[in-house]
Amino acid sequence: MTAMVLTGHGGIEQLDYRTDVPTPRPGPGEVLVRVTATAKNNTDRKAREGLYPTQDNDEVTSFQMGGKATLTFPRIQGADVVGRVAAVGDGVSPERLGERGLLDFNIYPDARRTLNLIPDYYGHGADGGYADYIAVPADQFHHVSNADLDDAQLATLGMCSYQTALHMLTSARVKVGERILVTGASGGVGTALIQLCRTIGAIPYALSQADKTEALLTLGAEAVFDRSNMQGFTERVLAATGGYPMDAVMDLVGGESTNRFIDTMIVDMHKRNDNPRLSIAGASGGNVSELLWTKMYLYQVQLFGVSHGTREEADQLMEWIRSGELKPVLHATFKLSDLHRAETYFMNRASNYLGKIVIVPDSQWAEHGAPHALENAG
Repeated sequence: MTAMVLTGHGGIEQLDYRTDVPTPRPGPGEVLVRVTATAKNNTDRKAREGLYPTQDNDEVTSFQMGGKATLTFPRIQGADVVGRVAAVGDGVSPERLGERGLLDFNIYPDARRTLNLIPDYYGHGADGGYADYIAVPADQFHHVSNADLDDAQLATLGMCSYQTALHMLTSARVKVGERILVTGASGGVGTALIQLCRTIGAIPYALSQADKTEALLTLGAEAVFDRSNMQGFTERVLAATGGYPMDAVMDLVGGESTNRFIDTMIVDMHKRNDNPRLSIAGASGGNVSELLWTKMYLYQVQLFGVSHGTREEADQLMEWIRSGELKPVLHATFKLSDLHRAETYFMNRASNYLGKIVIVPDSQWAEHGAPHALENAG
């Protein structure tokens, strides 16, 4: 089969387009999926560049909470996979042949439904969707028949962004009516957070570029704050909320901004009904933040590190996708053979960039990629 193969840590030159990769075979309890669309995530780049240190901030490594590295080379990346069942392994009903589905991208360490402490995923610890075919557990390839969602659109609703976003909210006990600050709001997890807040009845406030304001308001943000001007940020937040603090912050930025985000939650503790809560699932603004610990413990700020999510959350998301409560935010599609250009475009996002890039195998391009090609975006 054809696949884009990651050959080592480094730049896009480590991505090698090959036409002679062996097609996987489905094992017991697995399905073989003919891939039609795979959404791109920032974790693809970070894993490729080795930007997941847990001890030395300058270490070039992949994350390895299980005690050893599971990203080995060569590896096929791509986590949010959509396609059709092309073959089934032992123990899987042949009635699933031809079924369209969306992959729950996790490689779960065990069968627990509400806990996932050693997160790994397809495209990292096992081959992913930047290929013609992928073999995955049958119970993690969820049937989605919605005729109003084409395959590229469905891929944008993938678990890498949406399950991470939902786990950020559930970890922080976000409730109906609470005011939630979403940083990095124009990316995949950010747009998922805005939709999920509205789905559960919370009120999302977005931090992003000013030129994304209209699109984020349409998506569901109550207000949008310009990230290019952080002076007087807490005062601008209070003006937008009518003087109420943020109940929780969903932080995808980190760096020196973390303190400002915390300040939006602790301006008037009399108006709070729960602890200030900070969920972190990204560090686009910097991997190191300096925090005043007296501020953290005297104001009883609760901190939640979030990576991926649980089987239970994946099932909930699938229900919302099938019911139409979650809407795709698709920016553009690229051919798999053009992944180098897609990576470069992703890192140098144009001003009108909002939502997800989706990668489509060349063999599937005419049907599933061409209608949403970059040339048609905007």
